[in-house]
Amino acid sequence: MKIAIATTLIAALLSSPLPAQIGGTSPITLEYTGGSRIKDLVDIEGARDNQLSGYGLVVGLAGTGDGKINATAQTIINALKTYGVNVDLNDIKPGNFAAVMVTADIGPFMKPGNRIDVTVSSMGDAETLQGGVLLQVPLQGADRKVYAVAQGPIAVGGFIGGQGGPGGATVQKNFPTVGTIPNGAIVEREIPAQIVQNGSINVMLRDADFTSAARMAEAINRVFPNTAVARDAKTVNVLIPPEYNSYEVNFLASIGAIELEPDQTARVVINERTGVIVATSNVRVSKVAVSHGSLTISIASTLTASQPNAPLIGNAAGQTVVLPSTTTDVAEQKGSFKVVDDAPTIERVAAALNALGVSTRDMMSIFQSMKRAGALQAELVLN
Repeated sequence: MKIAIATTLIAALLSSPLPAQIGGTSPITLEYTGGSRIKDLVDIEGARDNQLSGYGLVVGLAGTGDGKINATAQTIINALKTYGVNVDLNDIKPGNFAAVMVTADIGPFMKPGNRIDVTVSSMGDAETLQGGVLLQVPLQGADRKVYAVAQGPIAVGGFIGGQGGPGGATVQKNFPTVGTIPNGAIVEREIPAQIVQNGSINVMLRDADFTSAARMAEAINRVFPNTAVARDAKTVNVLIPPEYNSYEVNFLASIGAIELEPDQTARVVINERTGVIVATSNVRVSKVAVSHGSLTISIASTLTASQPNAPLIGNAAGQTVVLPSTTTDVAEQKGSFKVVDDAPTIERVAAALNALGVSTRDMMSIFQSMKRAGALQAELVLN
């Protein structure tokens, strides 16, 4: 009888879903609703990256290192002194060494023994760091404490060649004076990260927006009632429920899985250097008339030679004279004046401008003119 009761109880427990809030040990799993997850939209206050930097020496360069720079030579002397080797400044031969700055970002919750990537940049007149090895460099934070140590062979995403060849021709790709060392630094000291303050967590939107912050607080309150309050356009304060005490990681995993539809700012981004235009879907345009036409002026300059006649007997020979000749041509296309009507969205505006045969660069000017005319209800960003 006892065995039968125990079997029935176990079957009942296995058939019933376990509540996520018991002990706070199981994150809540939500169904996909078509929105974005909170974890993809926010950062957690207190969990931030920190920047590290250090000064070091790259060795093993095949004559492409620094020239006769006293700072580099003094760095070599100091490095050799640590191994009990004393050399004179005049004995240092340039070319195989390079003074560099080493930089890295250390993320939150990194523990001693973890590895991070580093970037190595030349400080002197080295031609390339290709094939070089970075000697051990302590990496310091803004507080001048050492948090990691970097060392290793440098990977350079470029090259330079042909120096000293016939005619002095060279070929270069990318920037060979900057390289990286993947996993080249070992963390030696943990940077404390305090994410819980007074029993709550501050969730910070990467793109500040009042509507998105209000929607996020509402979405969290639907799962954890009376816990979230939007403090401003960027920060949502979330109280940790009592059942999640000592299980803050599980609580963050639970709210990170909650989905919402963030609001978008109406914005048109124009990159004049590359000719790229990007606009959000909620850009609106008032009724406006647009005229488009172009004027092309071509000026061509040619040189003609005037040859003298054959000299007569006893007369001096004439001289050849070069005469410049310039032609100017003006071509003006027909301008068109089109009323962009019934075009509240950016899609219809783009279709109307394409119908005028407007090029991408002309379209940039038109958008700027629309903004100045007050017809473009969006933020215009020029890069």
